[in-house]
Amino acid sequence: MRERKFSRRQVLKGSSALAFTAYASPIRAAAPPPSAITPALVKAAQNEGKVVWYTSVDLPLAEKVAKAFEAKYSGIAVRVERSGAERVFQRIGQEHASNIHAVDVVNSSDAAHFIVWKRDGRLAPYVPEDVAQHYPAEHKDADGTFASFRVWLSIIAYNSSLVKREEAPRSFADLLDPKWVGKIVKGHPAYSGTIMTATFQMARDLGWDYFEKLAKQKVLQVQSSADPPKKLALGERSVMVDGNEYNVFQLKESGQPVEPVYATEGSPLIVGPNGIFKSAPNPNAARLFQSYSFTAEAQQLIIDTGGLRSIHPHAKEKPGRKPFREIKVMKDDPAAVEVQSDQIKARYTQYFRV
Repeated sequence: MRERKFSRRQVLKGSSALAFTAYASPIRAAAPPPSAITPALVKAAQNEGKVVWYTSVDLPLAEKVAKAFEAKYSGIAVRVERSGAERVFQRIGQEHASNIHAVDVVNSSDAAHFIVWKRDGRLAPYVPEDVAQHYPAEHKDADGTFASFRVWLSIIAYNSSLVKREEAPRSFADLLDPKWVGKIVKGHPAYSGTIMTATFQMARDLGWDYFEKLAKQKVLQVQSSADPPKKLALGERSVMVDGNEYNVFQLKESGQPVEPVYATEGSPLIVGPNGIFKSAPNPNAARLFQSYSFTAEAQQLIIDTGGLRSIHPHAKEKPGRKPFREIKVMKDDPAAVEVQSDQIKARYTQYFRV
């Protein structure tokens, strides 16, 4: 029998949850009390012996987080199941439809997935102590079912071997200058969740006529949000419209000629939450892993080795990177992205013909 796949749009269609952002409109009465990492929790987790983490975090970073957890809590193995956010979402849906419950903790680069899982009653309310004490309301679910494990930006960047600093673009508007014709690379919203989110925010704040003009610049169209920084580093294009900030950091800090640019109009903000499934086969290890993920120690790790941003106030910015607080960002709205995703893809294809 042929397996039927459902898009996020189909799954969400008709849901009342779409009237709200991912971190708003409580479904339960209130979040549970904060939970600390206690000897009893550690012992219970060790008795289970493992935790399964489905994630869209880059595999090298996901494995480093797993190894750090295993080193801190001996006897508990972390099984990392890494894939793109859309594939993670599809896999969980297919597993649950077959009554397979393998995932303990989930992370997605598409915050709208958590709207679906919460609406369907699949997430277990659990509030790590660090989230309760240090995370602002806009970065934690009102009912305690998820919080922002990682934050990053979709930014402009340029190849510093091909473009002089004084000639580099400073805004999205600058990319419309005729001098950039045939020199621009861009991700695709039909492939990448990060680019979908960025496209939504840019279309909302800049207008769709911006993309209509940009399409006339003979833009090199790629897929993943990781592709534009790589094209810059290879010298195949001079500037990128969008792409992951953390890939730019990683390339630059490894000696590649790439430089980030934070647009004067604001940079699209991307959020990747973590949550625990009610059907987690290892519930105590899941709670321990969730609590660890939001500690200053784990958050420092995703900053230093992953190039990501953290909401935790005790996690320190890495020297040489522009502090997050100094960057003008666009507002994220994952529910609205889902409502408009089909329209965004259609209109984008109309302009860029890809």
